[in-house]
Amino acid sequence: MSKSTRATLALTAAGVSFTVLAYDYDPDVSRIGLAAAEAIGEHPSRVLKTLMAEVDGKPVCVVVPSDREVSMKKLASAFNGKSAAMMKPAAAEKLTGYVVGGISPFGQKKKVPTAIEAEAMAHGSVCMNGGQRGLQVRLSPQDAVTVLAAVVAPLVA
Repeated sequence: MSKSTRATLALTAAGVSFTVLAYDYDPDVSRIGLAAAEAIGEHPSRVLKTLMAEVDGKPVCVVVPSDREVSMKKLASAFNGKSAAMMKPAAAEKLTGYVVGGISPFGQKKKVPTAIEAEAMAHGSVCMNGGQRGLQVRLSPQDAVTVLAAVVAPLVA
């Protein structure tokens, strides 16, 4: 497994301090974020999953704690939209250049608006996908917001 991905290169280029955490990825688990949290010994609220969605038909990236579910109504509201829906996996892979289970909000092929769950800001550090299956990066949630130019909003149901 490479610890140098488009995500880690983007963070390095932005001058962000982060730690790389590798773990054995199990493609058969139903909740990838929860499995990652357990594998790296972090509370699920501090391991943020990256999801790709559409608000009013336009692609967005949404980052929420792995033990929570996105509220489509709140997601739409975060981007001043009327409706939101999850993006189909194949479309998410094509847009981001990453494979499902390894989608990072950092270093995506096409930059899209990003929203991060407000609760994440209460933590000193959070973990996010590092750009491939079995790779997480630990960083300050504020650094993530800055690098992604993300909207911070309540997003979970």
